[in-house]
Amino acid sequence: MSEGTLVIRLGYRGAAFAGFAEQPGVRTVAGELRRALETALRRPVELTCAGRTDAGVHALAQHVSLPVFDDELDLPAWRLMRSLVALTPDDLSVRALLRAPAGFSARFDALSRSYRYRIAASEARPVLAWDHAWWYRGALDVEAMDAAARPLIGEHDFKSFCKASSAEGKPTCRNVSRLRVHRVEEAGEELVAIDVTGNAFLHNMVRTIAGTLVEVGRGHRDPSWAADVLAACDRTAAGPCAPAKGLTFVGVKYPELTLTPWE
Repeated sequence: MSEGTLVIRLGYRGAAFAGFAEQPGVRTVAGELRRALETALRRPVELTCAGRTDAGVHALAQHVSLPVFDDELDLPAWRLMRSLVALTPDDLSVRALLRAPAGFSARFDALSRSYRYRIAASEARPVLAWDHAWWYRGALDVEAMDAAARPLIGEHDFKSFCKASSAEGKPTCRNVSRLRVHRVEEAGEELVAIDVTGNAFLHNMVRTIAGTLVEVGRGHRDPSWAADVLAACDRTAAGPCAPAKGLTFVGVKYPELTLTPWE
């Protein structure tokens, strides 16, 4: 039996999903995709993803892998793409079909993952960004937020930024290679973007970093406070968990030449 791996680059608007992972009785990204794939391939499938997102979180480049066999390896990309687009709902987008060697895992072979958290910091209600940004009604000191973010770069114990119940008995060290707070303009609206890349992330880690940095940006805390929060290794030391709808999973990095287009 010949074997390879189909990798799907997936996007979704998270508002109507109860997260990525399948759960009984609720609508999930994995559930919708699995049903579409099982119809297209006419067999049961098991999916592996690069990082499970929570309810309400969006994605532009989630990667999902599954083993494929024999005749499936010769399926034309256009035919499989057309089937999956027809079988998936409007808030889920199959953005690309890729090929990887047998045994590839979208989760375990990932070198890094990247997120963007968007904040509309204005008294004016956001228009096009409404569904994918946190509307913070006021001004934020972006330079102070960026300064506060710098001590979080590198390998640290991020227990302070993890949902407390998820941290019990589990390793909480992660390596954040990039963390930047800056202003961006998207579709004619000015937003505050928090861009973060790391080898992996804890439950609610990016949203808690965002909530902590906003406490600095609104002037309630000094930029040096974020380093104190990190050192405390205590979730109660950090700021609030920012709303889910502001977070988007924007990318995954894999070893060079691992993924090729499915043609």
